[in-house]
Amino acid sequence: MVIRRSTERSNDWLKPVDDDEDEGFLTVAEDAEATGCLDDGNRSTLDLTTTTLPVYMTIHRDPKMNALVVRPLVERLYNPDDISVVYCLLANRVSFLRDQSREVHQSVNQARAILCELLASRVLRRFHEDNPGAQGLLLLAHILVEGFDPFQGAPAHMERPANRPQWPGASKENPGSERKVTALELAIVSESKFFISSAACQRAVDAVHNGQIIYTPLSFMDFLPDHYKRRPISLYDPRTAPLLNHHRLIVPRNRNLIELVHFVILLALYVMTMVSRHSEVNMWEFAFCIYTFGWLLEKTAAIIEHGWEVHAQNLWAFLDITFGSIFGAYLILRIYDFLLDQLHSGYGLPILCIAAPVMLTRVAFNLLPNNLVFISLHAMMKDFTVLTFLATWCFTGFLLALQWLVSASNDGDEEFSWYVVGKWMLWIWFGLDGEGIEESVRFHIILGPALMIAFAFLGNTLFLTILIAMLTNTFSKIVADETAEIQFRRAVLTFEGVKSDSIFAYPPPFNILALMTLLPLKLVTTARVFHIINVALIRVLNMPTLLLISFVERRRLWMQSRRAAGKRSKWQFTSLSPHTDVQAVFKSVPPTEISDIIDQLDPLGEVPILEDDLMPTMAGDNPQSKLRRWRMLQREGHRRTEDNQAWSSQSSIKDE
Repeated sequence: MVIRRSTERSNDWLKPVDDDEDEGFLTVAEDAEATGCLDDGNRSTLDLTTTTLPVYMTIHRDPKMNALVVRPLVERLYNPDDISVVYCLLANRVSFLRDQSREVHQSVNQARAILCELLASRVLRRFHEDNPGAQGLLLLAHILVEGFDPFQGAPAHMERPANRPQWPGASKENPGSERKVTALELAIVSESKFFISSAACQRAVDAVHNGQIIYTPLSFMDFLPDHYKRRPISLYDPRTAPLLNHHRLIVPRNRNLIELVHFVILLALYVMTMVSRHSEVNMWEFAFCIYTFGWLLEKTAAIIEHGWEVHAQNLWAFLDITFGSIFGAYLILRIYDFLLDQLHSGYGLPILCIAAPVMLTRVAFNLLPNNLVFISLHAMMKDFTVLTFLATWCFTGFLLALQWLVSASNDGDEEFSWYVVGKWMLWIWFGLDGEGIEESVRFHIILGPALMIAFAFLGNTLFLTILIAMLTNTFSKIVADETAEIQFRRAVLTFEGVKSDSIFAYPPPFNILALMTLLPLKLVTTARVFHIINVALIRVLNMPTLLLISFVERRRLWMQSRRAAGKRSKWQFTSLSPHTDVQAVFKSVPPTEISDIIDQLDPLGEVPILEDDLMPTMAGDNPQSKLRRWRMLQREGHRRTEDNQAWSSQSSIKDE
């Protein structure tokens, strides 16, 4: 047996674990004794004296993971001129999470993934603390939503598959066809909820959600691409923006409200279709079908733009898929009814009726996206679907066994239909009726009751116990970290709300007409002409919406915070609150003389110089991260001093 020293392993913590190396420690020597131990020449034991080890001293050395592991790594990785560090750390987290499928290295890769997320959040916090103000917010936005190429900076001879076109219509000259990934997208895919819930990330997410930060996102594929003018990541000022600014249609806050209105219109058409389903000529059904085609086109474009992994994190993604499946089945059966001339007594409308629970539930999900119950339902649906699939698979096995058993026992004289046997087993599964157990002797005098009773134990008792345990565990995890879950869902809505495809600017069903007319037009015109036509049509179709957005942003959301105290309106409803002054005092900027007095009361000369850096004299110029680290060290030193003094006093008392 070879014993490796700790110095040989100190530099190998980043290397992948070798399976052959692990198996080498498990090989059995040929000269082992009959008792299973090696002889004295092979040193089957070690001469270690554990009674003299300084266990107490080692315990009270008080090692801090944050100070010994995380903080040195943050100091080494943090570079004010390199904003791709956060992206690289999250990319490593995604890689470690995908590699944990191997059971031998699952815990190792999971620990590495957690460390990458922790380092990414700490590095992002350093950027946030060292860059205050509006420019710091802009820097955070660049870190999170700027696209990075994984092969950027690689040697020239390496193959770069990420730069190849992802679909036949894309080209390398088109800036929208390149496939780059943002740090926020990696955080969503890897479910880095601790990173997303950090203050720095939430500041940037809120700015993008409210439209304070604007940019043109990257997309995998566009149905109606228009990349003639790509907007860089910048701060938005409504005072200098045009009145009909079509880019405000892709602001996540506005986009969520617009999509809610679109779905409410779809629900209204669905209700009118069901109410008038017995009419001779149902124009509501025709309008519902046309509008649903446009709505499904919009949802398909959303899935393709950001990928299914991101779209699946949306709370109502499974409801949209369910409704799309129901509508597809309805459409096929409705065409079949039309061919057989049985529109009033066909199969299409009954299929469409079962979409009511899905659509009404989706409205509730839209109105309360941050509700903990709906967030839990979204998470528990995955566990419920997987477990139900496994239970159905076992259910089919019992069903086949009973069918073959009755054929073998009665020589075909007495047979039960699949429907009857399946109904008996389903009632037993739900605990509603025991008729299947009573009739089981007709399958076989011994094996029939044995199969039915075994199915009752497995399907009813064991399955329900496992299901309740799994759902309870999932719900308890979500409740334990409620804030992080809500902020994660908000980040998903924000990232998905920023659209790149022009098809989203056309409301249903005009998006179908735009796709049928503008896409062929793009092939015969220049990019500039197509951009002019596209923008003009978008502004005409969305003129009421754009005017309303411009009015709200200029008068209620942006200009109100910039008004002077003397220009306030005579009547303001929020002034009735007794806590208005408490809220207003933190929004006002302190005058210069107040800042000077505060600097004199808290002189920075008492703060020691950290890491051989020059300490600025002004409090506003001093990076908050250095002050925070100094305060932590100072508190730790005071605590140790007090503990030592208390221990010394107790020792002296005992000696006396």
